[in-house]
Formats: sequence, C-alpha cells, structure tokens
Amino acid sequence: MVWMGLLVLSPFLVSLVGCQHTQNSSAPTHPAGEQSPLGTGNLSFPWSRLRLPRYIVPLHYRILLHANLTNLSFTGSVQIQIDVQNNTNWVVLHSKGLQISKATILDQNLSHLSEKVDAEILLEQVLSNGQKYFLYIEFGAELAEGFYGFYKSTYRTSTGETRTLALTHFEPTSARMAFPCFDEPSFKANFSVRIRRSPEYTSLSNMPVVSTLKISDDLLEDWFAASVKMSTYLVAFVICDFKSVTATTSSGVQVSIYATPEKWQQTHYALEVAVKMLDFYEEYFNIRYPLPKQDLIAIPDFQSGAMENWGLTTYRETSLLFDPLTSSVTDKLWVTMVIGHELAHQWFGNLVTMEWWNDIWLNEGFARYMEYISVEATYPDLKVEEYLLHTCFAAVGHDSLNSSRPISSSAENPTQIKEMFDTVSYDKGACVLHMLRHFLTDEVFQSGIVRYLRKYSYRNARNQDLWDSLVNIKFKTLLGSIYLFAGEHLDLTAMMNTWTLQKGIPVVTVTRKGSRLLLRQDRFLRTVLFLWHIPLTFKTDASSSIHRHLMTTQTDSIDIGEDVSWVKVNTDMTGYYVVHYEDGGWDVITKLLRENHTALSYKDRTHLIHNAFQLVTAGHLPINKALDLIGYLRLETNTVPLLEGLGYLEAFYRLIEKRNELEVTHNLGVRRQLHSLHDIYQTWSDSGSVSERRLRSEVLALACHLDDPPCLERARQNFKDWLQSNRTLSLPTDVAETVFAVGAQDDHGWASLLHEYNISLSAAQKAKILFALTCSRDTNKLQRLLELGLEGKVIRLQDLSSLILMVARNPQGYHLAWDFVKENWDSLVQKLQLGSFCIRNIIIGTTGQFTSPEELAEVQLFFESIKEQVSQLRATQVALDNVKKNVRWVQRNLEPLKNWLNYQMQELIC
Repeated sequence: MVWMGLLVLSPFLVSLVGCQHTQNSSAPTHPAGEQSPLGTGNLSFPWSRLRLPRYIVPLHYRILLHANLTNLSFTGSVQIQIDVQNNTNWVVLHSKGLQISKATILDQNLSHLSEKVDAEILLEQVLSNGQKYFLYIEFGAELAEGFYGFYKSTYRTSTGETRTLALTHFEPTSARMAFPCFDEPSFKANFSVRIRRSPEYTSLSNMPVVSTLKISDDLLEDWFAASVKMSTYLVAFVICDFKSVTATTSSGVQVSIYATPEKWQQTHYALEVAVKMLDFYEEYFNIRYPLPKQDLIAIPDFQSGAMENWGLTTYRETSLLFDPLTSSVTDKLWVTMVIGHELAHQWFGNLVTMEWWNDIWLNEGFARYMEYISVEATYPDLKVEEYLLHTCFAAVGHDSLNSSRPISSSAENPTQIKEMFDTVSYDKGACVLHMLRHFLTDEVFQSGIVRYLRKYSYRNARNQDLWDSLVNIKFKTLLGSIYLFAGEHLDLTAMMNTWTLQKGIPVVTVTRKGSRLLLRQDRFLRTVLFLWHIPLTFKTDASSSIHRHLMTTQTDSIDIGEDVSWVKVNTDMTGYYVVHYEDGGWDVITKLLRENHTALSYKDRTHLIHNAFQLVTAGHLPINKALDLIGYLRLETNTVPLLEGLGYLEAFYRLIEKRNELEVTHNLGVRRQLHSLHDIYQTWSDSGSVSERRLRSEVLALACHLDDPPCLERARQNFKDWLQSNRTLSLPTDVAETVFAVGAQDDHGWASLLHEYNISLSAAQKAKILFALTCSRDTNKLQRLLELGLEGKVIRLQDLSSLILMVARNPQGYHLAWDFVKENWDSLVQKLQLGSFCIRNIIIGTTGQFTSPEELAEVQLFFESIKEQVSQLRATQVALDNVKKNVRWVQRNLEPLKNWLNYQMQELIC
C-alpha cells in the first residue's frame, strides 16, 4: 500500500489508495519496495515515487466541511485551483481514509472537462502546460480516533455530562485525512474555509469569520476569510462549545484564549503571555504578524504539547492553562515557554517553511531557541536561561550515542518523518543556534535571521538559505575577538555543515604545556574521525575577558602565557562540545572550585559538573575524579549547579537502589548533602525567587523519596490536613506533588488521590496526582494504573506514554512497565502510531532503566520479535545503545564507586 494515500484523477481512473484498491503480483515496484496499487480496470497506478510530481501546483483551496458531532462523522467538498506546468493526463494528490463520492476537473470557465462514470473520470482533453484548472471533489469519513487528521475529543463537566468537540492536527502528514490535498510542505496555497455547525457550537479556523449563513433552524455555515499562502499541515479547524477571553496587541492583532467553559478562569495568564510574546516577536523579527487574529485553544485530548497552526495554535491543557491555586512555578514557566515556542513558529515554520521534512530543525530548532530568547526578554523573573543548559545537556546525552543522526537527515515516509521530531531537531538544533549566535554576536545573528525571514516569506527554505542570509551580513572585527577570517566574509557554510550534516558531538581535549594550550578534537564516545569547525571560547585567571579561537583541524594550540594558573574552556557552555582536561587539568579545576568557586560563573560550574560525569560515562575520567569535583557543592548557593550535582547523585542512587545494594545507597550520602540545605527543610511554601522555589521542589521530592524522616513527617501532616479539609485546602503548589507522593503510600491515600484525579478541573493538579499515584510501592496499584491508561477513560490516552515512563521510574515498577509494553505492543502502536514521539519515549524510557547484560539480551530479543514493524524506527537502536551504555557504566564504575564511598566513610569516622 502506498504510504501517502494517493488520489489520482486521470482520463480513465480515480483510485483512492488506502481505502479502495487491489494489488497484483505484476504491479510495478516502488523505490521503497512497495507495490503500486491498481485502480479500476486493473490499470497500473501512474505514480511510483514517494513524493508528488512537481508539475501540478495548487494555488487556492475552497473547503466546505460539515461535522456531525452526534454520529461522529463529517462530509465535505474541496475545490482546488491548480497550475499545470507540464502537459499531463494525470493529477496525483493525497487522500487517506476518505470516501470519495464525486470528483471532476473543470477549466478556468468552470466548464467540465470530465464526466464521472462509477469510479472513473473520463477526460475530454489533456491538461495543458501553462493553464489553470479546478479539481472538485466531494468526500466523507468518520471523525478519526486518536490524535491525527480531523478527530474527536471529549470532556466531562462537573455534573458528569460528556461533551464532544471536533478538531484537527495535521503535522506532519495528516491533512490528507480531512480533505484531498497536495500534502507536502512545499505546496503552499491559499485556503478559504467554510464550516457548517449546530448553533450551540463555535467554529474556529486559521482566519476570522467574515459571515455566518443560516442554512436551517439547526444549521449555520461560517465563512472564514481567505488565508495567506501556507502549507497544508498548518491548516486547522475546531468545532466546540468553549469560552474565551480576548485582548489586543499593540499592533492591533486580536488574541483569544479558548478553553472548556469550567476552565475559562484558567486562561488569563496565557492571554497576558500571548499578547506580550506577539509584541516581542514583531519587534525582534521586524516583521508584522500577518494575520488579523491569533487564537490559542486548550484541547482535552492532544498528543503533542502544542501545534503552531497559523492563527489557531492548539495546546494540551497543561501547556496553556494556569490555575494560581494548583499550578506551580514550574508549571508557569512551562506554559510561558510553550506559548513562546508556538508563537515563534508563526515566523519560523509558518511564514518561512522548510522545503522538506529533512530540515524540520529549521522550524523546531529555531522555535526551541526562541523560547529562551523570548521568555528572557518578556519574563526575566522566570530565569529561563537556567534551563537552556539542560536543553543542551539533553542533546549531548542523545548525540553521544552511535544511533544519533545528523540535524539534517533523510526522511521520506510518514514514520521516518514523525521520528524527525526528536531531541536532535529540537534541542541540538537550539544549542547549535545558541553557539552560532554567540559566535556571530547578537546583532549579526538577529540581522541575519531577519534577512532570512524577509527573503523567504511565504516560501520554503533549506539549510543553505539560512547560511547565505547570515553570511551576507558584513563582518567587522569584534572588540576582544581573535577570530581570524579570510577576507570580508566567513565561510559559514563550511563551518555549519560540520554541525548539521554529520552526527555526534566533538570532545576537545585540553593539555597545558608551558605557555601553550594544546588542543585535540575527536568524536565523543567514538573513535571515528570527524572534524568540526569549533568556535572555542575560554577564560583564565589572568584576564576577565572571554578569549576566542576557531578550531578547524584535529590538533591545534593557543598561546595563553606562562602566568596563567587555570583555564576554563567553553565559557558558559555557549559552544556545543565536551571538554576534557588532561594531565592533571581536572585536579586544577577541582582545587579552584573548593578554594574560590565564584571565580567561575554558575553556568561554568554547572558545565564542569556535566562534562565530568559525561567523561566518566565515556571512560575518559575515573569516577572518583568527578565525585571529588562535586565535593565543593557544600559551598554552592546557586540552584543550577546544585541541582546538576544532586541530579547525578540521585541517578546513582536510583541505579543502585534497583540492584538492592543498600550499603552503597546509604554510603552515597545524598541525605547528608540535602540536610546541608537547612533552610529548604524549614520552608514548605511558595515563597522566594523562582530559582529558590525550584530548588525547594526538587530537594524535598528527593528527600522524601529517600525516606528522610523529617521530610516524610511534614509531608504526611500536610496530606492529612488536605484530606480532612475534604481536599479543599490549597497546598503550596511547589511541594504539592511531593505531599501527594507521600500520601499515596497507603491504601486510603491512594484511593483518595485517584478519586480526586477523576474529578479535578485542573490539568496541572491532575498531572501532579498522576505522578504521585505512580510512586506507590504496591505493584498491584501500578498495574491497575497501566490498565486504566490503556483503557483511556479515567486516564486519557494522551497521558499513556507519560504514565508508562513514570511507572518505569519506580524501583518497584520498571520491570512491570517493560512487561506491560511487551504484552500490549500491538495495541500501543494502534493507539499511538508507530513513529510518534509517544512510542519513541515508551521504547527508550522503559528500557533506559536496565543495567545488566541479561536485561540487554531481553530487550534485544523483544526487538527482534517485532523487527518487521520497527525496522524503520531509529528509537529501537537508541534504546539498545542506551542499555549498552548503562551496562558498560556499571561494569566500569560500580566497584570504583563503592571504593570511593568506603574511603569517604572512613574519612568521616576518623
């Protein structure tokens, strides 16, 4: 079966692939090895490539849709104006799951060129080069199950009534499930939409309603203004009974936030953020937002975090709604960042779109990076810059595996395309852009991307177009810079191709030899020789300046002077590379941190901790050296390096906890480190700065997980008070999750939380409760949660993958979660789709807990049993690489870790 689902209009044939087709052993074979379907009369399918022909170009779609929310079906029609650029007998476009009832071709005078006879269209003439025609198609289908195409969602009111809505999610390849179309990003066109609805509902689309016609007493038809030129995956429509709040930006754009009627009060913060963000982006990009309105809508059933449909962005409720009584400061930051991400897409992705999905990072990497730029500018108190480090750390962790991929990678079929929406496109893309911005300076970077957006507005672009736009900015000598350029322009293409066209991350090994700093670059964790053009930065004790050097060869050296006692490379981790200090270099760094840690910025201190433990994983640094390095943390007062160090200690604890080596977990001394943060223990509230609140939340959660008596006592009392108030007491939002997790340890508490989960109107609170429920040490309760998730009623299907991962994180649940995935694999794929990030997270997340050769063999055996299904998936190889890395880590580091801990205990006793 052709993966695209192709609708062919020809002199002899209409074939709807994926709905009505037959196969014949003599059918021609596709490049991917698939057979072409045959249409009426066993005629060969006329198109064997995965991509549509370029010589039929859509110009304007006129779409009419009527969704019946009672019988959960829809009917519709589409008239597509096309420009024919080659004489042809065929028109090939996409359709999937639609029943075609009528199809015809008309000339510019709307005269019929064809007559439909049963399933055939008879053309009276060839479609001529240079002429425009109209395709007219009528169709119908059931509203889809799941999260793609034109699908149904439901919500329940506080009185127990279930209400239904219909909405769309098309990215990357699902517009074809709602109407026949040329469903590839380069086929940009204008869209005029009409939607028929019952009077009790509202309809929304990309553009505002210009008129509403009364078809009958119980049927209205909304006419929306014609859209700007855009790709099919950005088309959207929603039919619902939601309420909204509205405000206007300084340039006159009307912004509205929609939610279910009883959650309407939770929309006000999002409205404030959206208005601020649109104002910021219009100024930063120096390009007006081109639509008259921007709607943001919270959807009860939504697989992704959010989607950037132009003028009608769609969100999970947790990504848009903010309830001051139940949403924590972390929830607030998340909502702010997601809105920043989707509104950045209105320029990066919508105004300028990647030519094909291999360059999806041009959309997602930019949007991820603009989250940080926009939130830092509009909400500086949220300290979003602290999170950028962790985005890059996540990218390093993924990119160090052999199963990683280049930022720009081949992707042809829908499964491959879905897998492109991953850590590489989002996080590595953002971190490479961060490095490029610091390399070029803010001014040059901003000017270059504005040039890029202006030049390719309403068009499609590739990697090279971005480099050309940036390099056209005249480079001037930057004060304090020692970058040397040949001539007036930098060969930016050569530099950036090393970051986007090859996978992996470089490790720069630094060795001090007299006055010179010797440098060598290699691919991290691999011996394969790759070369990058690395914009190195470094600081020394001899100067407050940031020094710069462009490293383009495998080995290099820099003169830093004889009087320098220490050097820190990759200042503030603005570069996307790991640094290893050889020949006693780490000892010098450790001494500096213990004697004068504030000589380095908090970002540098955090980066050093991360680098050290990454090098331990790679086998380049003994674990005792990394543990010695974080010994300084008792002096640390900044949240970010504290949490980075504690995060590694927690990871070691959880790893050893699963192996039941109780003496080691006791000696690890995590509790002692937590008790040094005395003020945190005394304050169970939402007071303090954002950084302090985040630290409190993380520290108390870890302390209670470690069964720390003072933490458990306080949490139990708070939970008891909450229960006695009939669950009306407002717990401090930053610690509520910890309170719930402790309360879930007994039968009554767990049952009470499940009841509250079922009736709560706060998505933020439901998320905290669900996590708490998965913290139970009762495997029967964990199994029940998994079954409820698969059923999809009490726990929505959208939360199933997160639920599985939370159970897998539980020491009592990680084998349970893995067994559940194996037993229900076919059902999971059917519900969540093979290439989706949900399936990817399930595969990688459940196996990521394994550390033994026996567990590795079990994972390999299961993947072998489903190899025909997952042969296209990169996620299975990522999962195997992760488990192998874990096995090597334990074999290499467990005994040295024990020895180091025993030595530390002896030192304490003495």
